[in-house]
Amino acid sequence: MTTYRKTWDKDEYAKKAKDRLAAEDEPEIVSERKVKRELLRPRDHKVDLDSKLGKTMVVTKDSPSAMQGGYYCKVCDCVVKDSINYLDHINGKKHQRNLGMSMKVERSTLDQVRARFEKNKRKREEEERNKAEDYDLEARAQERQEEEERQRALKRQRKKDKKRAANEAQDDDVDPELAAVMGFGGFGK
Repeated sequence: MTTYRKTWDKDEYAKKAKDRLAAEDEPEIVSERKVKRELLRPRDHKVDLDSKLGKTMVVTKDSPSAMQGGYYCKVCDCVVKDSINYLDHINGKKHQRNLGMSMKVERSTLDQVRARFEKNKRKREEEERNKAEDYDLEARAQERQEEEERQRALKRQRKKDKKRAANEAQDDDVDPELAAVMGFGGFGK
């Protein structure tokens, strides 16, 4: 009679169980050392997201990864389809691990925090001083009005010069006696 149920070899599985228990009792030699990763640090380069903006690319199935559409990460050898996902990728855990960094940040000391506050305070005071000098609204409005008045005066002068030049050219072309006979002598002067 043929049965379709699988029959188990009890001796074979008993031997495997004994081997496993023996292996658990022996102290394991740790072959993998824990890798000491450096702390997270700020990026020292600008992320180029605008280089592919508005570009059209022909992509075939044989194109290498770096030449396919989207943003290519050399560190992780992957292609990300849009800029938001690319930023998420380069700030993410997998990418930072491939760079050799952990996701932990160095703890700042009290002196470092105080120095940073002092630096930011000086920077803000300097910006306020520059703003006060740069944005004196009344003086800028007055300068703007004077500039507009100069432009208007220049435009009027050009118009007068052009009219004068046209009258002189017209006077040169016409004989004065002929103009008097035809009745043109009194116009435009």
